Amino acid sequence: MELRHLKYFVKVAEIRNFSEAARVLNITQSTLSQQIRQLEGELGVELLARSTHSVSLTDFGSSFLPYAKKTINDADSCISRIKDVQELNTGELRIGTTYTFAPILNETLLPFMKQYPGIKVNVISRSVKELMELLDKQEIDIALSYKPTRAYPNIESHNLFENHLSAIVSDTHPLSKRSSIRWAELEDYPMALPSKGLQARNAFDRIMEGLDYQFDIRIEIDDIFVLLNLVHNSQFVTLLSQATVHRHQGLVAIPINQKGCEMEGSFHISRDAYVKRATKEFMRILCENKTFEMSIMDIL
Repeated sequence: MELRHLKYFVKVAEIRNFSEAARVLNITQSTLSQQIRQLEGELGVELLARSTHSVSLTDFGSSFLPYAKKTINDADSCISRIKDVQELNTGELRIGTTYTFAPILNETLLPFMKQYPGIKVNVISRSVKELMELLDKQEIDIALSYKPTRAYPNIESHNLFENHLSAIVSDTHPLSKRSSIRWAELEDYPMALPSKGLQARNAFDRIMEGLDYQFDIRIEIDDIFVLLNLVHNSQFVTLLSQATVHRHQGLVAIPINQKGCEMEGSFHISRDAYVKRATKEFMRILCENKTFEMSIMDIL
């Protein structure tokens, strides 16, 4: 059974005349009759009762007609839906991000949503490890974070900007006027660190492997917002990327001037998954939008 068979049957059922239906469909009457016969042959029943001057629906035809119409309407809806997706009038974009990348996401998401208001956007905030797992399971379309410290074979990472692991302090802290600092100097100050598994902490732990520094770590926190609020209202030092405190008044980022503290801001996609058109367009706007890059450079 083909869609055209249903369209031909519905048109004859509506007009109740083969010659007129053929004219409307722009086919010959013999072709129309043949196609209807094929449909009836496939179904094994007679749908139309034919006489010399008229056509009427049989019981089977009357029962079959609403389903034929629904099938045609559903097919038309599918075509319209595909066209909408092609033109990005509908669809869904699932974005994962770490806390640091919220400003970058906002500065990209707003122009994207303005240009494509029909796209539904879902945003989740997770650690980089969780984001990579979600990408691997294809539960998100794209992730924004620093480049992971370990390799993920099924994930592609694309560099957006360079950043630096830094000591974050309040603007009243004794270190707040420093332009850079070294690890040994941080041994003299109490520290509040991001919990293990968060990206800045991963970078710190990797750098510290085999080294013998004695840091005064008083607290570990898995919520960056809570961590920054604590540092802002105390004399604790924490370790995060410079970009994390972008636009946070009362906080200062002091770059750690030692090897291994570089951090690559990146977006990530699954290597094997189908990349939606909405995802491609978001990536284009992300890469073309230099606002966030200028903002990051302001604090370097």
